[in-house]
Amino acid sequence: MHTKSVSLENLDDFHQYRLTDIIFDETIRYRYFSWMSGLVEINYPTQVYAIQKNEAQFFIQSLGITYTVIVIYDHPTLSLCCNCSETEAFCVHQKIALNQLIKNEQLHLFFSVAAYQSYLTKIAVKYGLEDEQQLEDYFEIQWVNDQVHIHKKDDNLLELSRAVLPQEMVFPKENNAVEQQTNILVLKEHKYYKHPQVLLYRSDRTKNGTLKNPLQEISCEEMIWKSKDITESQFFTALHFLGQNTIAEDNQQVVAFKMLIKNPLGLEIYRHDKTLSQNIGANSLIQITLRPLPKTIRIDVDQEAPFFTIRSYIEIAGQEHTLQNLPLVFDHFIQVQQHFYFIEIPQILTLFQVFATTADHLKVHQSKFEDFKKDFLMAMEEVVEVNYHHIPKASSKQIKEQQFYTDTEAIIYLEESGDYINLIPTMRYADVEVPVRSRRSIFGFDHHGQKFLVKRDAEAELRIVSLIVKQHPYFKEQLDEDFQHFYLHRKHFLEQDWFLNVFEDWRNHQISIIGFNEIKNNKFNSFKGKITIHVLSGQNWFNVNVNIQFGKNKGSLKNLQKAIRNKSKFITLDDGTVGILPEEWINKFEQFFLAGEIIDDTLLQIAETNYTALDRYFEEQWLSQAAKERLNEIKNKIQQIDQVQPVVLSKDFKGTLRSYQQDGLNWLNFLDEFNFGGCLADDMGLGKTIQIIAFILDQRNKVEHNCNLLVLPTTLIFNWKNELKKFAPSIRILELQGPDRQKDCLNFEQYELILISYHNLLTDINHLKKQSFNYIFLDESQQIKNPNSQRYQAVTKLKSRNRIVITGTPIENSTLDLFAQLSFVNPGLLGSKKYFKDVYTTPIDGFSNKKRLEELQRKVKPFILRRTKAEVAKELPLKNELVLYCEMKPAQRHIYDTYEKEFREFISAKDGDEIRKSPMHVLKGLTKLRQICNSTKLLKTEDLTVEQDSCKIEMLVEQVRDKCPYQKIIIFSQFVSMLNLIEVALAKHEISALKLTGQSRDRQHIVTQFQENDAERVILISLKAGGTGLNLTAASLVYLVDPWWNPAVETQAIDRAFRIGQSKDVTAIRLICPDTVEDKIMKLQANKTAIAENIFADTHNPIADFMNKERLLALFN
Repeated sequence: MHTKSVSLENLDDFHQYRLTDIIFDETIRYRYFSWMSGLVEINYPTQVYAIQKNEAQFFIQSLGITYTVIVIYDHPTLSLCCNCSETEAFCVHQKIALNQLIKNEQLHLFFSVAAYQSYLTKIAVKYGLEDEQQLEDYFEIQWVNDQVHIHKKDDNLLELSRAVLPQEMVFPKENNAVEQQTNILVLKEHKYYKHPQVLLYRSDRTKNGTLKNPLQEISCEEMIWKSKDITESQFFTALHFLGQNTIAEDNQQVVAFKMLIKNPLGLEIYRHDKTLSQNIGANSLIQITLRPLPKTIRIDVDQEAPFFTIRSYIEIAGQEHTLQNLPLVFDHFIQVQQHFYFIEIPQILTLFQVFATTADHLKVHQSKFEDFKKDFLMAMEEVVEVNYHHIPKASSKQIKEQQFYTDTEAIIYLEESGDYINLIPTMRYADVEVPVRSRRSIFGFDHHGQKFLVKRDAEAELRIVSLIVKQHPYFKEQLDEDFQHFYLHRKHFLEQDWFLNVFEDWRNHQISIIGFNEIKNNKFNSFKGKITIHVLSGQNWFNVNVNIQFGKNKGSLKNLQKAIRNKSKFITLDDGTVGILPEEWINKFEQFFLAGEIIDDTLLQIAETNYTALDRYFEEQWLSQAAKERLNEIKNKIQQIDQVQPVVLSKDFKGTLRSYQQDGLNWLNFLDEFNFGGCLADDMGLGKTIQIIAFILDQRNKVEHNCNLLVLPTTLIFNWKNELKKFAPSIRILELQGPDRQKDCLNFEQYELILISYHNLLTDINHLKKQSFNYIFLDESQQIKNPNSQRYQAVTKLKSRNRIVITGTPIENSTLDLFAQLSFVNPGLLGSKKYFKDVYTTPIDGFSNKKRLEELQRKVKPFILRRTKAEVAKELPLKNELVLYCEMKPAQRHIYDTYEKEFREFISAKDGDEIRKSPMHVLKGLTKLRQICNSTKLLKTEDLTVEQDSCKIEMLVEQVRDKCPYQKIIIFSQFVSMLNLIEVALAKHEISALKLTGQSRDRQHIVTQFQENDAERVILISLKAGGTGLNLTAASLVYLVDPWWNPAVETQAIDRAFRIGQSKDVTAIRLICPDTVEDKIMKLQANKTAIAENIFADTHNPIADFMNKERLLALFN
């Protein structure tokens, strides 16, 4: 082993570049990268041929050509010489060489005085010489076998660390003798088949280090199992393969020899010289090195009419050889001194074989030259440089005319090869394409037909290669291979993130990619998705324009939503290819779709009520100026919702509003300013109806088209009509009922409020959905709480400017009840049903998730107004009495009218004295009318019993079903038989009820059950049995099914719940059939007329004193 010297002779063919600011002692690694512009960071095969103090010689390969760079340092001037064709610029090879000197610490030693001396001092310590001034008198740093080696100038110097070894180590033990043995490789020719073999041997050494017989052959299979890493294992596997007796296929042999040449264990290699001995022994082995053949072969073509002469040369270690002077040995090697160079490329092997038969050169007659060029030279151009000296180089005029340098294009062709994808980097010069990794020459013809040679743009082609190599570690390994292409397994190639990012980088560097769509079973689009969003302000909506672009192809919002719904990253595009969605966009659009509704391929609408989603998920730059202003306006208004401007009550409103009711009107007006829908959810009895009536009147001043639709349960229609008549008689109302109601749909413009039951709405929806209303109000809106119900589906088809739902119980069973109601008034506010269930219903109802509950509260707070009795207690009596009107169905009304007529005729036929003398007849007649108001079944006459026999029971069941989950309820009636009918009706709806009548034996047990057992929600009590002596404070809701003659008795009944110990407000509700005797009694009681006070007062002989004909007839007028 010896160090090589840098050759400074024959530098005439080198171009030189000088740097005058280099001080290696002060160099901080990477400091000079700023001025080393253009350095391509790829794995150029670089070999340090020789290096000594202030001088170095490198061999650098690029595009298969080996260039020599010589570096000379004369502080502070650094000269770099390169033999490439570049003449002026600081070439890439010079940059790579300098980069090596700066980055490689071992190479840096030879150019830095400080580093050199520091390294020598560390070595000198081992010999006790660290205090010596001239360490270079004792040591020299050399470069041997690609690493730093310390050469002792005095062999007698003793390293102290060895002199002080422990005593027992001075004489090695017997079992350590094997450490003196060496493993070697032997290259030999097979005895019979003559193919090359490589075998592994173990040999002892003589004192002077030479091999010593006998040599022992070692099993490579055994070494494979003992390998410490994958590289060793591969090495011994290749060695085992090359030791076989059979002749291997060329490509397998090439792979094995390439691995052998890497020699990761650094084993010495010998060739067997059978002329010295047929047997392998120490005397028949000659030490050699195995190296890859340098890529410095060239072919020179000259014209010597009428022939063309072809010569071929190779440069090895700076010396040029003709091919015919380098005969083949062992079939695949050429030998230069002790170095054996392996030929792996079949074309080059053929080239050596062809020239081995010639004395100096090949001669081809000009008549056969084109065929020779096509069949031989063009194949050689793929792997070696071919120079056509008879063709002149292009002039600048010819280049300009043919646009060879102005009309260029970098291209990467893709093609399948089994399970692999080949990437062929190509450069197009005008209309000529050439693979970048080939050596092919480019020719052109000028307008005179003169052929000329075009110099390829090496820098541009290197740039293409570098942009490929940096994209995958496998490509760096393939730089040493002599293919025109790089290759990657299709599994790795089609990995989503890989080819998308790589293609984008190549396109950003103006490289065209061709052949991607021709890969079998590949539907991917080769472009990354680019999504642009622009938000505009619309009427009650934010219009989100979305452009989904994959190259020239587009994706639709519907396909994007489908992909996200299926948890997929793939979206089908308009050309049938599949785009790969970036992860960040999947997350974003998942929120976008929950917030809005897709209108078409590019438009998503988000309701203004869902402004929080826009504020949270959309970036500011996406919003137009108008959208920003509208969003800020809404946010500012919502923040000031507690300080909304009061509304002046319409002069057409007959009555006054309590302060909280005025607040409700203000809130409704606030929502109206933004066309936001809302839910008025005050407790029962706080006047929701009155607030809505006042709001309808206020609309007269705001809209020209004030036709509103009110959908409500049938049982509440009369109550609404009564309240409208009382507080706003000027409102023009139309009730849609009866067989001819569809005809009324033609005259809606004449009315301000259209009333229709939920039942009739289902029947008439096809007509009503064609109409456009100002507002749609839904009373008892919990009736649409199921978003899958027909009622919900029907109301969502109705058209209006805005919507309000009215309910005292917005949530009855679960938070999902809220979804349907608020989705009706503010579509899009709560997202889809599935989203709402996943995000809110399940976490809140199933797991009491406080965070989700607070989030839902914030979201819906501006759109729900709910006041409880406790909140407005100062404005309300603790005992609140209401009247609920129950309108009879036609059959029940017919029976009542018949009996009333009969009774009126009876009274009319009697004079005053007769009436006073027979009061029982009068009481019997009045009682029968009151029974019919309750139920026709109380008459106990089969002929008069009808299917829809009791509007009160129907109303009562509906009320109890809604209220009993939240409140305990007392139901009073004078008639025990009526309580029995109510009990049966409740049982049909799986509502159990206790019952207390005069016949009940264990009254206290029944009362205790109701008071203490939370499962018992309803108790039925007869007025006489429960009027006194009972304490039922567990109840907060009292229903009086039929009015008692004496209001004081009703008061006593109500006080069973409203008494000392009651912690809740009590609401008492009287069920009254309109336009009946009980309706008249109620009105007379309210007016405190003498008839009411005296006829129904519990005084001595009331009938005898006051029951006269005129007063009785007044009850039926």
